Amino acid sequence: MPDIATVTINPAVDVSTSVERIVPVAKLRGTSQRRDPGGGGINVARVIKRLGGRGVRAIYPVGGATGDLLRRLLDAESVDSQTFQIAGETREDFFVHEQSTALQYRFILPGPTLVDREWSEFLQLIASLDPFPRFVVASGSLPGGVPDDFYARMAAITKRRGSQIILDTSGAALAAAVAEGVDLIKPNLREMRELTGTEPRDAGEWVAAARRIVEMRQASIVALTMGHLGAALVTRDRTWRAKSLPIIPQSAVGAGDSFLGALVLRLASGTDLGAAFRYAMAAGAAALLNPGTELCRTADVERLAEQVVIEET
Repeated sequence: MPDIATVTINPAVDVSTSVERIVPVAKLRGTSQRRDPGGGGINVARVIKRLGGRGVRAIYPVGGATGDLLRRLLDAESVDSQTFQIAGETREDFFVHEQSTALQYRFILPGPTLVDREWSEFLQLIASLDPFPRFVVASGSLPGGVPDDFYARMAAITKRRGSQIILDTSGAALAAAVAEGVDLIKPNLREMRELTGTEPRDAGEWVAAARRIVEMRQASIVALTMGHLGAALVTRDRTWRAKSLPIIPQSAVGAGDSFLGALVLRLASGTDLGAAFRYAMAAGAAALLNPGTELCRTADVERLAEQVVIEET
């Protein structure tokens, strides 16, 4: 079993295109067409593989023709997969770039509803991994039928096996997981607002909110991405801050997944937290340079890493 397993309970095939202008009723003819494997954990695995990581496996359910396509797309990127068959059809998401305004429209579909037997057997699959991975990255939304404490149950399994659980989700699923206790979470500002029920006024107050989560032992590390305010990495004893890089974004899709994939890759390789944070900042910024759902490119990450300024407080 690889060192890193990513778990995506609600994967997707991401379809992206561009049109000159979005208007109602009329047929809007796309000028391009692209399909990529998608879903939080799958994107994290793609980034780790792309950046040179060898010990990563993506674990996810598949259903119907779209599920078959998802697996083929990951095979084309040489990402190791372990799939679980479900009755419902794997979802598609749809992204449209409007050329006249440079705006991006993101249509996120709900995906299949999993019955109790499916999600419980999927948890059993995770629990039965042997050897068990050192890092389990659980990322993305929960599909219909899956209980809010699904990731909390996964965290309990991972802790019993002596491994680290890294989580990137939102809402009730995130709240339940941090109540169980996890090793690392990667919220954005909206997710942090929902989790804490607060409305910080500036970056300093956002970082203080992240520190309280660590002090309450809900997470050992909080990697907080703050958009134009940059990002912070907070532990019990140390805090690193980084400003956002001056980039004109082509697409916002996958920036958070690229950040997390690069961070996990470097943590798994034994890189110190500050250096891992710098690399993650570069990967998140690099994803903004590419259209559609392409994620970050290695050359861009290496170049941008030299421009990231980290301050420790």
